[in-house]
Amino acid sequence: MTANGTPYAPHTEAETAAMLSALGVEREEELFDIPEEIRFDGTFDITNREERTTRALVGRVLSENDELVEFLGRGHYDHYVPSMIDHLTDRSEFLTSYTQYQPEIAQGFLQALFEYQSMIVELTGLDVANCSMYDAATALGEAATLAIRSREADGARVLVPERLHEGRRRTLENYLIGHDVDIEAYPMDDGNVDVAELTDRVDESTLLVYAETPTVRGAIEEHLGSIGDLTGEHDALFVVGSDPLALALLEAPARLGADIVIGDAATLGLPAAYGMGTGLFACREAFLRQVPGRLVGASEDATDRRAYTLTLQTREQHIRRERATSNICTNQAWVALRTAMHIAWLGPSGLAELAEDCVVHARELADRLNEIRGLKAPVHDRHHFREFVAHTDQPAQAVASDLEASGYAVHVVGEHEIQLCVTETNADSIDGLVEAATEAAK
Repeated sequence: MTANGTPYAPHTEAETAAMLSALGVEREEELFDIPEEIRFDGTFDITNREERTTRALVGRVLSENDELVEFLGRGHYDHYVPSMIDHLTDRSEFLTSYTQYQPEIAQGFLQALFEYQSMIVELTGLDVANCSMYDAATALGEAATLAIRSREADGARVLVPERLHEGRRRTLENYLIGHDVDIEAYPMDDGNVDVAELTDRVDESTLLVYAETPTVRGAIEEHLGSIGDLTGEHDALFVVGSDPLALALLEAPARLGADIVIGDAATLGLPAAYGMGTGLFACREAFLRQVPGRLVGASEDATDRRAYTLTLQTREQHIRRERATSNICTNQAWVALRTAMHIAWLGPSGLAELAEDCVVHARELADRLNEIRGLKAPVHDRHHFREFVAHTDQPAQAVASDLEASGYAVHVVGEHEIQLCVTETNADSIDGLVEAATEAAK
């Protein structure tokens, strides 16, 4: 206990007085500029209510929400999550578990994370996957800093698509503050990478090239092999953004030259949460000691039984700061557990069938919208996964507003462009959407 009576404020009264005197102020409050109108006055001004009354009030408030069928995507996807996943992951040993440091008491969770890593390795074709990260945006940032640390390429330019989710671009920019690295956008051609333009831009100064499949506009990238060859010729790292469900259908990125695969693994295991996710991160074995976060490995205990433990921990909390590869201080283990359960529940054939449905549903909806006067779908003459962009003769915002009035939510992505996403959870509402779009497009 310290002189001022609290273990959480280590300064004595004399030390505090000396600090204030040196700063030329009389009270600690003067060090903070908090407007009077938002200062806490000691009360929350919340009426006390019993549980039944509170539940009724919350119910009334929630009932004011619009009942919309969402055809929204752009990184947040709604797939049916089996109830088994909710029941199993609600077990107390999973919900109350933090990072699984102690293998003697966390074998079940560690094994589940090992299985998750194994699934990601199989889907990406790469050698190593960590046991989850925050989200796809931070995974991209970590891929860039890994490239800087490894310096397999000597360049200082990171090339990203001109059409990139705004949150991923901003997060990447934040990660590279303080590094002598520039981020440059390369052009797209009808929803895919403009390989000719990219070829002109990739040279010995290129550190990393990032491409996505599907792209943010839902188009399946057809030139990953060419990009892999291009980056290989210039010793630049090739990072591919995708997700587990798409990877169940598409060729493994490792076979196309990818060094790292990032993305959102929570497209399976969680419904669309518009913020909550799980960062997928897999890479070649050459980067094993540069992987951010944690790796679960299989070993043997003292009685020669198979056992699981955290074999690599690269954050500052566990090792000397100068040896740390990341300051990420938590992970998404519980969400990764849900993803692993969902993949296991579907199995290889079920996973592939669901992925194929994402192509078929998107194609069928685009074909039906394309028959409506005033609409053209899809804008890009490409194969699409889950989502696509449609051109509207009328202003896109007006079309989207009319659709919202009819009970359907879509993205506005341009002055005359809307984006629609269809999965098994909203496919039965396609007829109503098409009917509403027919009126909205007039």
